[in-house]
Amino acid sequence: MNPEENQLVRFDWAIKNLLRDKANFDVLEGFLTAILSQEVKIVNLLESESNQSDEDKKFNRVDILVRDEKQRYLIIEVQNYHVSAYLERILFGVSKLIADTIKPGNDYSEVSKVISISILYFNLGLGKDYVYHGTTDFRGLHYDESFTSRRLIEPSAENKTFETVHTKDIFPEYYLINVELFTDAIKNDLDEWIYLLKHSAVRPDFKAKHIDSAREKLALLKMTPEQRRSYDQYLMEIVNDKDIIQTALNKGLKQGREEGSQNAKLEIAQKMRETGVDIETIVSLTGLSPEMIEPAGAWEL
Repeated sequence: MNPEENQLVRFDWAIKNLLRDKANFDVLEGFLTAILSQEVKIVNLLESESNQSDEDKKFNRVDILVRDEKQRYLIIEVQNYHVSAYLERILFGVSKLIADTIKPGNDYSEVSKVISISILYFNLGLGKDYVYHGTTDFRGLHYDESFTSRRLIEPSAENKTFETVHTKDIFPEYYLINVELFTDAIKNDLDEWIYLLKHSAVRPDFKAKHIDSAREKLALLKMTPEQRRSYDQYLMEIVNDKDIIQTALNKGLKQGREEGSQNAKLEIAQKMRETGVDIETIVSLTGLSPEMIEPAGAWEL
């Protein structure tokens, strides 16, 4: 890291502890503006089951739910470690949000657009890219045209006004940011923000919207002693969680190798016994006990 860069707090900790303050909304707005390629103004931050103040240690993730001036809901999630069925999980989260935010009896036209943004510190897929964007687009099977419809927005008899509706304006959007695949090559504003996500730092030459606010408001030196203690504890928990996961993985790999080696030895012993090799020789060559070699059940692998 360039020594001229100011060291910042991790973005996931900031989401939980700093960016909930309305005075710091400009940092989130800058990030969202960069990824959506349009101006974003946050109206408020909403509470949900996953939007509480305590870190989610069970899933090693933190997330935040905001609503912008266009009445869209935006889920920003930071996922530190690999989890199974991740795509299914974000689909469930978006679907649940849609169901929870429309009141019973309300018209379906009041369903709000949802945008899910996942900041991933592991490689979720097999591709080379570090940013993936998913939308829903209905296209004709015969003419390959995008589906559009018209919706009445002014029902008065004197003045009936319609608007054109595209599926992408209604159905959820998904962004997957694979932070670890980012090569530090800066091509646009979004790359500057992903650099921040990866290194917790902002280079002096960065000019993306509100990234200067991130440099100022997320600086380690700006933290109060209480915030610093909380942050250090959070970093320790991440290290411990990572160590637990790695230990379990190594144990599983070792067990798998041992079981594989044992089965291979039994197969060799079986073939040697079938060709008439005596048990003592097999024991000497394979390291298996006579009890494992002699019983008929020993060949049931």
